[in-house]
Amino acid sequence: MTETPNPHIIDADTLTGEMRPIRRTVISLGSNLGDRFANLQGAVDALADTPDVWITGISAVYETDPVGAPEGSENFLNAVVLFDTTLSAARLVDRAHAIEDAFGRERTAVPNTPRTLDVDLIVVGDRRSNEEWLKLPHPRAAERAFVLQPWYDLEPDAEIPDHGRVADLLTKVGSEGVRRRDDLVLSTPS
Repeated sequence: MTETPNPHIIDADTLTGEMRPIRRTVISLGSNLGDRFANLQGAVDALADTPDVWITGISAVYETDPVGAPEGSENFLNAVVLFDTTLSAARLVDRAHAIEDAFGRERTAVPNTPRTLDVDLIVVGDRRSNEEWLKLPHPRAAERAFVLQPWYDLEPDAEIPDHGRVADLLTKVGSEGVRRRDDLVLSTPS
């Protein structure tokens, strides 16, 4: 289990002297097109290669039924990554989109279409946002077993701000359609 960083600990940028808080961040990864596992591993590698991001946990990989997707959509592989960062939420959104784009993510007007890679910010410290470009905590995370189950595996006592404990939310939602794949293990680059 990772410790939530003390919000009063500040990281000073050595070039500018700018003071930035360290925030614990939770990201959900998903893929249901192409080499799904390679897409997830590539996202983990890209996150690990991001300056001012320190990965503290990677969940098991789960194969999940598509939720709210067009008929005929393939199953997803999903995982959750925990990390500490001094990056702002806006910079994290930009990085998430850049990683998705690098893996050929195509955005359409149809919600929940199949995708090579989905990188969603779930929680960034205790930050709340209701901007069009950023909703924090993620507005549907509390209802999605493919986020809750892998996160619960990493941090059984975790909470989603304004929604409650991940364990309680998972009990409410259930884990039907979410299957752990112990044959697939994500890792950080050496």
